[in-house]
Amino acid sequence: MPSPYADTIIVLDFETTGLSPDQGDRAIEIGAVKIDNGVVTDTFQELMNPGRRVNSFIEQYTGISNVMLSTARPCSEVMQRFAEFIGDDNLLAHNASFDKKFLDAEFQRINHNYQGQFACTLLTSRRIYQDAPNHKLGTLVDYKGLAEDGGYHRALFDAKMTAKLYLTMLDDIQQRSGMHRIEFGFLQKIANTSKRQVERLFS
Repeated sequence: MPSPYADTIIVLDFETTGLSPDQGDRAIEIGAVKIDNGVVTDTFQELMNPGRRVNSFIEQYTGISNVMLSTARPCSEVMQRFAEFIGDDNLLAHNASFDKKFLDAEFQRINHNYQGQFACTLLTSRRIYQDAPNHKLGTLVDYKGLAEDGGYHRALFDAKMTAKLYLTMLDDIQQRSGMHRIEFGFLQKIANTSKRQVERLFS
C-alpha cells in the first residue's frame, strides 16, 4: 500500500524519443529519486535502448546519443528493475501527464501494474505559486532560489531538481495550511482546485 503521506514518494523523469507513446515513441532514459518521510534516501538512473535510432533533435536536446544507447540495456530490462525500485509508492513528476503516459506504456510492455497514484508539481505550482513568471521546472527552481548543479533534460538531474522543488513546496503548503504533515490526498486536491478557489483550502 502506498503511504498516505505526501512526503514519501518517488519522483521520476523520462527522456524519450518523442512526445507520445501512442505515436510509437519510447523511453530512452529514466531517472528517479526516492523520498522517505521528507528525506531523499535513494536514486535510480539508467539509459535504455529503444531498439531503434533516435533523431538528431533528440540527441542535441538531451545529450543522449545513439552511440550511448547502443550499449544500453533494453527498455524491458530497465523497466523491470525500475518496477522493483518504485514498489507500491506514490509517484510524482513535473508535468506528470507526460511521464505517466510513458510509464504506463513501458510497463504495459512488460505486463506490470503499479499501485501508486501520481501527483504533479506543475499543476500544484500553478495553484500555490501564482505569481511565478511561469511554471517550467527551471523557472520555479530559480523562483524559489534553489541550488542547481548540472544540466536540464537529463532524467536524473530533472528528477533531483523536481524533488528539491517538491520538498520546498511541501514546506510552503505546511506553513500555509497549518498542517503538521501533508497527506497525499490533500496534495491532489490542491492540484484539482481552481486557482481562484485554492486559498479556501488553506483557511
